[in-house]
Amino acid sequence: MSHSSFPSLAETLPQDAPNAVLIGRIWVPDEGPYLVKVGATETTDLSNLALTSSDLMELEDVSIKVKNHQGKTWSTQALWTNTDPLHRNAQQAWFLAPTDLQAIKAAGVTFVASMLERVIEEQARGDAAKAESVRKAVVDVMGENLRNVKPGSAQAMKLKEVLLAQGVWSQYLEVGIGPDAEIFTKSQAMSAVGSGFDVGLHPGSSWNNPEPEIVLVINSKGHVVGAALGNDVNLRDFEGRSALLLGKAKDNNASCAIGPFIRLFDGQYTIDSVRNTDLSMAVHGPEGFVMQGSSSLSQISRDPLDLAAQAIGPCHQYPDGLVLFLGTMFAPTQDRHGPGQGFTHLVGDTVAITTPQLGTLFNRVTTSDQAPAWTYGIRALMQDLAKRSSH
Repeated sequence: MSHSSFPSLAETLPQDAPNAVLIGRIWVPDEGPYLVKVGATETTDLSNLALTSSDLMELEDVSIKVKNHQGKTWSTQALWTNTDPLHRNAQQAWFLAPTDLQAIKAAGVTFVASMLERVIEEQARGDAAKAESVRKAVVDVMGENLRNVKPGSAQAMKLKEVLLAQGVWSQYLEVGIGPDAEIFTKSQAMSAVGSGFDVGLHPGSSWNNPEPEIVLVINSKGHVVGAALGNDVNLRDFEGRSALLLGKAKDNNASCAIGPFIRLFDGQYTIDSVRNTDLSMAVHGPEGFVMQGSSSLSQISRDPLDLAAQAIGPCHQYPDGLVLFLGTMFAPTQDRHGPGQGFTHLVGDTVAITTPQLGTLFNRVTTSDQAPAWTYGIRALMQDLAKRSSH
């Protein structure tokens, strides 16, 4: 599936939507966010079950409780139509990102293809023009067949010794095949944008890309309870100049997209479904450029549950839960602006990330200073919930 314009509701929902337990959030004018169950035709208020997405994920047998819950309803079609910011009626409700109080974390360098690209960014010092020659030099030494190297294994440590001797060891290889995963803070709680919204690039970046990913939803006990799609918008030039610029490369206004909905685990959708996910992505540019790619979770170098265990546990507590981007194998190298220059976004691009069991996450690309400012945070949410409970 590919999109150059706002996708339909049918394209947005999972293919088996009638059987999926989908969690969303909507903005209700003059009232603020509502937690909802999203159905193919009706969307149901979950306020009597939980007030926040974070609270909901703490419930035992949450998918059963959500399935059986009844409440006020909205038309799913009307909500989705009104989510398009180009055609929005500000007096009517629309969908938001499905997360709220959860910490937003990400695992980096979890696929061989993206690991190689990170090494190339580092060697090129963030200069896209040097990427092709650096790529050839790195692959000549390392090869591309690192897929079967288990991170932290004796084989990985032996490979490390070889690469050190050849002068090509990298901090990215350390987290790619070493014992410790890279887990970083992608964005702040409440800052993610949902499907249909603009995503933002730092205006100072000239080499950047989308990163289609699966996002695990994890409660405070460390239990993985569901999944969503994510776009970990990435600035290759900033991080390539210095790994210490990771925060600036990753966390900018509107640089984190999650959606369209959280699919809760149940008898039909499980962690094995995540392990077997194939993501497809299409970028359509205003000049007619089209890039399509895919990312298969079966190629991940660390199991999703291993990554979750490195993100939360005895050393890392998240009382409001967290969401965890699992990383991507998709590192675009398709030339857009000339031979050897690879891919970078243009303002006006659309990005559609799709998988049959989670639907489509769709965003338009702008710059972070032109995207709507993030103004509604935890304090505002608490105030709105307090007002609602007093009525």
